[in-house]
Amino acid sequence: MKQDTEFPADGDWIFASPLKLGRLPYSYTGFWRELDRAAKAAGIGHMGTHTFRHSFDVIDAVGTPIGVQQKLMRHADIRTTMNIYGDAASADMREAHGKIVQLALQPV
Repeated sequence: MKQDTEFPADGDWIFASPLKLGRLPYSYTGFWRELDRAAKAAGIGHMGTHTFRHSFDVIDAVGTPIGVQQKLMRHADIRTTMNIYGDAASADMREAHGKIVQLALQPV
């Protein structure tokens, strides 16, 4: 837990560099090494930074506007957000379509 680390203040980095007294994160490779170590210690197994993007997969399903999704995922082009992470919208659309079909098929 962050409060148990050497640098627990709100402004401190999660993967703070002891060489920089917590004011900067580990180097890129140091970050990867610490992320992987922490994930294995938590029983998750190997974990890379791209894994964090998948935590945003559900924001479409909860009604987050596509422009906000793009900014949260830091996509330069909104088409990336819509084309790659648009599966939740497709699933919602299939569910809604299924309900409409059921209504249409009910006897009058």
